[in-house]
Amino acid sequence: MNSFLYSTRQENLKSVLNSQGLDGILITNLTNIRYICGFTGSAATCLVLPDQQYFISDGRYAEQSKDQVSGFSCIIENLSHLELMGAKKRNLVPKGLKLGFEGDHLSVSQYHILLDLFSKTDWVNTKGILEDLQSVKDEEELNAIRTAVEITDAAYEDIIPYLKIGTTEKEIANKLVMYYRREADGEAYPPIIAGGPNSALPHAIPSDREFKKGDFIVIDAAAKYSGYHADMTRTPVIGEATEKHKEIYSIVKEAQETAVSSAKAGMSCKEMDTIPRGIIGDKGYGDYFNHGTGHGLGLEIHTQPRLSKLSNQTLQKNNVITVEPGIYLPGWGGVRIEDDIIIENDGCEILNKTSRDLMVL
Repeated sequence: MNSFLYSTRQENLKSVLNSQGLDGILITNLTNIRYICGFTGSAATCLVLPDQQYFISDGRYAEQSKDQVSGFSCIIENLSHLELMGAKKRNLVPKGLKLGFEGDHLSVSQYHILLDLFSKTDWVNTKGILEDLQSVKDEEELNAIRTAVEITDAAYEDIIPYLKIGTTEKEIANKLVMYYRREADGEAYPPIIAGGPNSALPHAIPSDREFKKGDFIVIDAAAKYSGYHADMTRTPVIGEATEKHKEIYSIVKEAQETAVSSAKAGMSCKEMDTIPRGIIGDKGYGDYFNHGTGHGLGLEIHTQPRLSKLSNQTLQKNNVITVEPGIYLPGWGGVRIEDDIIIENDGCEILNKTSRDLMVL
């Protein structure tokens, strides 16, 4: 990614900090650090001040930080990051500043270290500043997600011949993981492969259970590319589709496609959740749709915004979200259909090309 994009992100961050009356921010969440400067390692802290920006890590990342970090002065020492900030020879934090910290990502013990080391600093607990910035994607991010979805579609097509009586959930999960690791960065999250009664568990863990005739198989699996996540679910049926299979599937399909066709910038996330929930509820299965309608995608699999009845957010142009209603009948099985979409001013771009029609294998 070019330095101009990171510079733009850093200026956007400073603009938000200024609007909240903050002189800077301490960034400790690694996803947020990657977003703001490009570093992909496992140990770092960033400190944004009015006239300077510091990236702090240890000797393991001396060379990697030279190649990746954009717009920050790098300090590499084998010392606690917070203690390094307060060391006399460094003294990185001038007295009298009002600085934010990521309250959702800083431990209580680290917070007390901040207070001890920087008693003349006004530390302010912030929530979601960088997460909210990340929710609106630039074109490079959108293209990375598009590629992740393309690989996800191809992987699904690749495993269809193995979806048959006698194959186990674990076998399909393993084949998908190998595909993602060969063609992309790897899996976006541990695959959910659940057949028969297990498909009634929204976040089932793949088991040694073999597929049987009449099983719905929830396949929730996706690739990650250049750090960006895809997320897709399809639910084929093995052997034959009864009237009950067709009924449940058609309700979820109608709910999912109606929600997707309604999505656009300016719509509230609560309203987006209400659309499929209303359709499923009107058909008598409201009690069996027991999770939110969707979530943002990005450098993490679950980001802002969130589509739920508790949300107070509004969809914006270039949000990337999932739309994934489901019906889960305990002891029998479940159906979930999920696509990734890019929000536009007058609609959305549907990224997944895999058919949403009921597939009988």
